[in-house]
Amino acid sequence: MRFNPFGSELSTVDRVVPPTGFTANLTVLTSAAMAFLAVFALALSMASGRLADRWSEALARSATIRISAPADQMETQLRAVLDALATTPGVASYRPMEEDEMRNLLDPWFGPDLPVDTLPLPKLVELTETDQGIDAEGLRLRLAAEAPGAVLDDHTRWRKPLIAAASRLRLLGWLSLVLIGGAMAGMITLAAQAALAANGQVIRTLRLVGAQDAFIAGAFVRRFTKRGLAGAGIGTALGMAAVAALPAADAAGGFLTGLGFTGWGWLWPLALPMLAAVVAYGATRAAALRMLRGIR
Repeated sequence: MRFNPFGSELSTVDRVVPPTGFTANLTVLTSAAMAFLAVFALALSMASGRLADRWSEALARSATIRISAPADQMETQLRAVLDALATTPGVASYRPMEEDEMRNLLDPWFGPDLPVDTLPLPKLVELTETDQGIDAEGLRLRLAAEAPGAVLDDHTRWRKPLIAAASRLRLLGWLSLVLIGGAMAGMITLAAQAALAANGQVIRTLRLVGAQDAFIAGAFVRRFTKRGLAGAGIGTALGMAAVAALPAADAAGGFLTGLGFTGWGWLWPLALPMLAAVVAYGATRAAALRMLRGIR
C-alpha cells in the first residue's frame, strides 16, 4: 500500500476522472447508440440465417414440371407426365396443380382479377423427391421423348442464388457488428484522452506522492468501463424493444417482416452490454497508458 495524502488510494484516484461532464455523457450516449445499432445488426444476421434455412428447406427436394402444349394435346401430355413420374425412382409424391393454386401464384404479379379460365396457361405438376433424390437429367430426357411440351424445373437456379444472398446478408450483419464495436472503441478512446488531458495537473501531483501510471490508469478504466456498460445496457434495452415492435413474420410480407429474434435467440442481445464493457476496458486502458507516457 502506497502513502496517499488525499485519503484512500481508490477514492482519491477515482476522483481524477470527472463523474459528470461531456466525457461521461459522450461515453454513455456512444455506448447506448452503438448497442442500439448492434441489436439490429444481430437481428439481421440471425434473421438471414433463418431465411437461408427456410429457403433451402422450401426448395430442396421439390421440383415442378411445366407442360406447354396445344389445348387438344394438353391432357394427353399431362397423363404421359404422370405416368412417367409414377415409375421414376426418387419421386416421393406428385400432383397436378389446380387452377385456384395457379391463380394464387399469379395474384402477386397480375392481381386477383386475372381471368385464368380464358388464358392459355400451362399445366403445372408439383413433385416431391425422396431423400435420395431423382436423376434430373434422366427425367428430362424421358419427358422430352414422352411429353415434348414438358419441362422439368428442379429449382436449382433459384435455390442457390437465394441461399447465397441470405448468406451474404448474414455476413453483412456480422461485419456491421465489428464496425460498430470499432466505432465505439474509437469514441471511448477520444473521451478517455480528453479526460486525461483535462486532469494532467492532478496526474502530475499523484505521481509526486508515489502513484504509478498503472494505478492511475486503473481509475480511468474502471470509470469508463462502468459508463460503457451502463450505456450499452440502455441501448440494448431500447433496441430489443424496437425489434419486438417490428411486424411478425408473414409469408405475404416477405423477409423484412421476419426481422427479429425467436425463442432462445432473444438471449443473444443480452451479451452486448458485456461485450461493450470489454471494448470500453480495452480502449480506455490502451488510451490511458499511452497518454500517461506523454504526461510529464
